[in-house]
Amino acid sequence: MGIDLGILNYIHTSDGETVDWLDLEDEYERLRREQRTLSRKENSSNNYEKQRKEVAKIKRHLRRKVLDYQHKLTTWLVTEYDAVFVEDLDVTGMLQEDGNARNKHDAAWRQFITLLEYKGDLYGTRVVQVEARGTTKECAQCGVESEKPIWVREHSCPSCGFECDRDANASLNVLQSGFQELGLGWPESTPVETALPTDTTQVSAKRVIEAGSLGA
Repeated sequence: MGIDLGILNYIHTSDGETVDWLDLEDEYERLRREQRTLSRKENSSNNYEKQRKEVAKIKRHLRRKVLDYQHKLTTWLVTEYDAVFVEDLDVTGMLQEDGNARNKHDAAWRQFITLLEYKGDLYGTRVVQVEARGTTKECAQCGVESEKPIWVREHSCPSCGFECDRDANASLNVLQSGFQELGLGWPESTPVETALPTDTTQVSAKRVIEAGSLGA
């Protein structure tokens, strides 16, 4: 299974499932509020130190919530599939892109991939990082590249006419790269048509947290 690490969704899989972002808006609003309070305290005073600890407590809560979410999600991935292919992302470069910094920081992509590899070893699942370059631009059906601004969410190939969700196309490219990385041939003669489902299944972050894994 190929995974595209998304912007609108946390992940998009090559079998048509999308997993939502974890909603941390309430926690971030509380953090902003407590940080404003901290800024009004006299530096090095007892009240400042007390408020600094409160801010640190909220940050720890945020990190733990993200980590718990990633643990549950990666456990589902490695227990559901025999091999998982994921982009080898330039996280630093992604963080520098306008509008993406906080989302990518929240996602902690490197932490997610590290956990995925760890769980793969634990459960005997192959986890392979593949070259990320071209996964968004290339058509999964014919391989022709086409430029897509970030706000264009649909893939429509000008060469072969193949159309699907932008992230679905990327996840199929990751899947193909994963097969090539392992030196495997496609099990079907028309891999994209057989791999791409007609409907996309949306999985909420709340379901991941409550169920403990998507398969529960």
